[in-house]
Amino acid sequence: MLVASKELLDKARAEGYAIPSPDFVDSNSVRAFAQVADELHAPLILSFAEVHLEQMSVEEAALLGRFYAERADAPVALHLDHGTRMDVIEEAIARGFTAVMIDASSADLAENIRRTREVCELAHARGVTVEAEIGHVGTETEGNPHAVSESVYTEVDSAVELVAATGVDSLAVSVGTAHGAYKGTPHINFERLGELRDALAVPLVLHGGSGSGDDNLTRCAQCGVAKVNLYTDFIVAALERVYGERPGNWVELLNTGDAAMRDVLRHYYRVLRCAG
Repeated sequence: MLVASKELLDKARAEGYAIPSPDFVDSNSVRAFAQVADELHAPLILSFAEVHLEQMSVEEAALLGRFYAERADAPVALHLDHGTRMDVIEEAIARGFTAVMIDASSADLAENIRRTREVCELAHARGVTVEAEIGHVGTETEGNPHAVSESVYTEVDSAVELVAATGVDSLAVSVGTAHGAYKGTPHINFERLGELRDALAVPLVLHGGSGSGDDNLTRCAQCGVAKVNLYTDFIVAALERVYGERPGNWVELLNTGDAAMRDVLRHYYRVLRCAG
């Protein structure tokens, strides 16, 4: 069933688990993710990232996301990931996304607050959940045109000020993860994560979950992180399985990649203690 993400996130934070939030880029990936949620009867936050407008429009993402979410025997939210453009955020809300992210993390605190408050006023009037980001999760992947290379840790005082000034529903924080493929396992600043959890009443979100280490992610879920964004592990696993099994035609290739992505999501449900 299609739902807003606020109640899902609040419940996850209270009970010490995290909900996987995989980014989909086509009909195959969104179907594969929804199939696993349905199979496990477990909550899911389907994410479509603004940077993937290269692959499909907001309208197409909304139609696909809503179609599969509404048919799943599990609560599924449809989330706009890393929204930076107001026109994209407005369209996502109008077309039925149940959650949106305003990513103004590259701006100064005052501008981040102004833009986040603007999105909250628009989204909350429609019952849509809002995620903001403070600090910055960079990338370890060279040549990534969509990410800033350097990560900036989230400051507790700034996070408290942003949440209080905007009424945002969840907050993405930077504590040591990065987007893309890691050169080794990241060092998570659990001390800072604990400080943020204790200072904030809203659920925390971790971006750059792929490759962060199972033990790290399980511990994050127990330290206030209610949502973990995942992308790279899915596309890498699909490609590796296709190379390994060498399917004989296009349909077999798609099915092989889909099966690999489902296996990865099942794994993360266990790691994040969101399903058995």
